[in-house]
Amino acid sequence: MDKESKGQKQKPLIGITMGDINGIGPEVIIKALENGKITQHLTPIIYGSAKVLSFYRKQLNRDNFNFSPINDLSKPYHRKVNVINCWQEMVDITPGQDNAIGGKYAFKSLEAATKDLAEGKINALVTAPINKLNIQSEDFKFAGHTEYLAEKAGSKESLMFMVSDSMRVGVLTGHIPLQEVAAAITKESIIKKIKLMAKSLKQDFGINKPKIAVLGLNPHAGEDGLLGKEEIDIIRPAIEECKSKGQIVMGPYPSDGFFGSGEHRKFDAVLAMYHDQGLIPFKSLTFSTGVNFTAGLPFVRTSPDHGTAYAIAGKDQADEGSMRTAIFAALDIANCRSENKED
Repeated sequence: MDKESKGQKQKPLIGITMGDINGIGPEVIIKALENGKITQHLTPIIYGSAKVLSFYRKQLNRDNFNFSPINDLSKPYHRKVNVINCWQEMVDITPGQDNAIGGKYAFKSLEAATKDLAEGKINALVTAPINKLNIQSEDFKFAGHTEYLAEKAGSKESLMFMVSDSMRVGVLTGHIPLQEVAAAITKESIIKKIKLMAKSLKQDFGINKPKIAVLGLNPHAGEDGLLGKEEIDIIRPAIEECKSKGQIVMGPYPSDGFFGSGEHRKFDAVLAMYHDQGLIPFKSLTFSTGVNFTAGLPFVRTSPDHGTAYAIAGKDQADEGSMRTAIFAALDIANCRSENKED
């Protein structure tokens, strides 16, 4: 134990990946952690490069942002922002540019953080945005963070779960082409996701009897079969089976009016059938305060609900609200999970 933390209760270690170094990841990390008060609640561990952080600190004129490089997690500084250097070489940083360098070093950061997360050395992980294309390599052949972390965790099932103080939305089918969505919707997959969502609401959010709404796939939820049969043949039977097992599940609801009418406020979470069906209303209603949480993993991972935003990278225009919320959400979920472990 280091001298400055001796005699103190060790705060949770929250890992933070740097994401694409040419995107807004480093900027929102610096802004979110600039106020030293955050270290009263947790100990931030940034996986990336002190040189990259120094570059953006100067670029953004954030002289008040201080950090301490450490070699490993044996002696973190519990009153400071810690940085583990995942590489030593000089890197050409080009804010706003989509290139292979951004992808290469985003993966180095993610790989190191995931290793410590899987080994239980950190209590939770917050991932800054990556570019899903330029990160592709022999070591990373995944549609995104969710799929990568699920494989590293050995989890067959996971759930992309967008959460905020006012709403929670999960998606049945994640990062797949829209033309493949209908074929991917099965009664079994819906039941699995509802079960996973209900478990997460209990152990990660402390909701004992969660109420879940399920959206339809077709316009007007199929209009009794006129506009599609999936609601009748697949979605409704899945809901009824979940109800028969004591779960509070309702639907399928037409997705167009569900959020606009405020119907979502009556439920603890909503299961959408595909990515944009859930994320468009979520981001429209909670942008800058929403968080992407991967449910169903043996460890806790959150992420801000925005991308690399190359157009504003390095210009001191990025809003750090979602990153800050993601950090505190990771802390809250990790604490809640430890208190609500299921047998």
